[in-house]
Amino acid sequence: MTTGAIIGIVAGVIVVLLIIWFVSTMNALIQKKMTVEEAFSGMDVYLKKRYDLIPNLVNTVKGYAEHERETLDSVISARNNAASANRGDINAAVESEKTLDSAVSRLFAIAENYPNLKADTQFLNLQGELRSVENDIAQSRKYYNGAVKQYNVKVAMFPSSIVAGMTGHKKAAFFEVSDDTQRENVEVKF
Repeated sequence: MTTGAIIGIVAGVIVVLLIIWFVSTMNALIQKKMTVEEAFSGMDVYLKKRYDLIPNLVNTVKGYAEHERETLDSVISARNNAASANRGDINAAVESEKTLDSAVSRLFAIAENYPNLKADTQFLNLQGELRSVENDIAQSRKYYNGAVKQYNVKVAMFPSSIVAGMTGHKKAAFFEVSDDTQRENVEVKF
């Protein structure tokens, strides 16, 4: 066998190994991206439940807090924007959910100013249902953020970042707390 033939075989083996590496890296990126989409889809089910509860909650609060119209309208507007957000664009959906989270927090802050509202059975039931859905959403967010972390690591780390860049894979958005008031310590009163 000649030196040229050996170099040709070695070059062919290297090319085949590079192709195998490229395909396996591409498949790993696709798998992690699908996991992110599946995690968001699971969370989206709970978000839909929340969308269905919010109008009932707002209508209950309206009877007690008519002069809080601006806040109530902003909650409904944020709910409608989140519900109609393009679910294919996860980053846009995440941003609309952050706005809704902030609006719902303001709604509950208003409720604190109305003792009769806080004692209303319908309001308490709706608030309990929403709290339960929010717990489900929190668990779903943890799973989603874990999937996003794994995907983003794969997109950012060398050498898979080369394949990610060539194939258009970009980092996904984490679902983060956007309202600084949600980071504050809760005051417990007895």
